[in-house]
Amino acid sequence: MAQQRDRRAGGSRDAGVRDAGAHRERLRKVVEPVVVAAGYDLEDLDVSRVGRRHLLRVAVDSDKGVDLDAVAEVSRVVSAALDEAEASGDELIAGEYELEVGSRGVDRPLTEPRHWRRNRTRLVLVDVAGVPVTGRVTAVTDSGVTLDVEGTARTFAFEDLGPGRVQVEMKRLAELPEDNDEDLPEDEDFDDDDEEGEDEA
Repeated sequence: MAQQRDRRAGGSRDAGVRDAGAHRERLRKVVEPVVVAAGYDLEDLDVSRVGRRHLLRVAVDSDKGVDLDAVAEVSRVVSAALDEAEASGDELIAGEYELEVGSRGVDRPLTEPRHWRRNRTRLVLVDVAGVPVTGRVTAVTDSGVTLDVEGTARTFAFEDLGPGRVQVEMKRLAELPEDNDEDLPEDEDFDDDDEEGEDEA
C-alpha cells in the first residue's frame, strides 16, 4: 500500500548533481527521526527523477504492520519534516517532488533481526555458509533464528545467515477468504492503490 503526495520545493535544479549517496544520507537524517518517533522503522528511502520532478519513496514497517492509517500518518510527519527543513534553508530536493510512502513488502530480503521476528511462521529460503536452507521460522531471539527444516528444529546465529527470502505458499493463499483483497500478501512495496495529493505552492 502506498500514498502519494505532490509537493514543490524551491531552489535550483542544478542541485541534482550532488552525490547520490550523500544526498540520501541527508534525507535520511531528516526523515528517519520523525518516522521512528511515529512508531515505525524506516526500511528504505530512495530518490529518483521522474520527468521534470523527483520521486521520494519511503518504505516503513512495524511490529503491528502498516495499514492505510499508518501510511497517511507517516506521509504527514515526513512531509512536515521536509517542509521544516526547507524553511530553515536546507534544500534537500530541488524543484518539484512527489512523496510516496508505502510498506516494506514481503519480497524484500530479511536482513535484520526485526525482519525475521515479523515473519514468524513463514517459510523462508536463506543461505547458511553458502548452503541454501528452506525452513519455517519458529522462533527468533536477539542472537539468532530457529527454523523448522523438514520437521527438524535448527537454530542459526544471525552472523551465519545471508539475506532471507519469504517463500510464497499456495496453501496459505488458498486458505484466504475470497473477494477480500485486503488480506492478500503484498508482493510489491508500492501497489496501485495510490492516492493523489493536491499540489501545493
